[in-house]
Amino acid sequence: MTLAAGFISDPVELRSGATEEELQVVIRAAYKQVLGNAHVLSGQRLESAESQLRNGDITVRGFVRMVAQSDLYQSLFFEGNPPYRFIELNCKHLLGRAPLDQAEIARHVQIYSQKGYAAEINSYIDSDDYTLNFGEDTVPYARCIRSQTGVKNNVFNQTVSLLGGFATSDSSNQAQLISAIAANLPQKIKVAFAPCNASSPTNKRFRIAVVKGAVTPMAKQSNTTYQVGYAQLSQTIQNIQKTGGKILSITES
Repeated sequence: MTLAAGFISDPVELRSGATEEELQVVIRAAYKQVLGNAHVLSGQRLESAESQLRNGDITVRGFVRMVAQSDLYQSLFFEGNPPYRFIELNCKHLLGRAPLDQAEIARHVQIYSQKGYAAEINSYIDSDDYTLNFGEDTVPYARCIRSQTGVKNNVFNQTVSLLGGFATSDSSNQAQLISAIAANLPQKIKVAFAPCNASSPTNKRFRIAVVKGAVTPMAKQSNTTYQVGYAQLSQTIQNIQKTGGKILSITES
């Protein structure tokens, strides 16, 4: 593994009595982390959220939440992205790591398909994982640069693969880890930030349990199950949601 200069940086924390210059460092770090290195135009800045942070009305956690709930974040990472990519990026931006496993991805698919966008974002920011690692005043950062108690070593590899380079943006709508996570395959790290897009062949299949909504007032909800290969998971999930179905679980068959 090769880590180039600029990859490792110290966590950015907003301390009590911070100057305006120090506040701006925190704000810039939050935009950069949450928006995946996207360039933020002056008209896209969340002036109200910045003012609330400056006045002490919200913490850094609150500011991160407002950025992730913003129309800008939705347009960059939710609209037009398949579910796997959206969840992959939420983990990266808000928890500083890759998804832990297929079960975590399935859980988040259920949250936003059943409760909506805001609930999905809040599920990361209100989690014990976020609280333990960032608390109220630290901007989320790539946690692979430090050891993570209780986290599998392969998550380190997957997180580095998600990071790309120092100036890499998250504009791609292609999931980077769908093959490795869905099929529980090891992730290789490529040198000099090359994105890890390689997939390995597998015969594993997955079972998606779904509740289909009623079509007419007289019709009843019904349970159904889909059997798909890992490469079809993302598209199948989208199709289920488009037809009003609710995903109960995704398990390896």
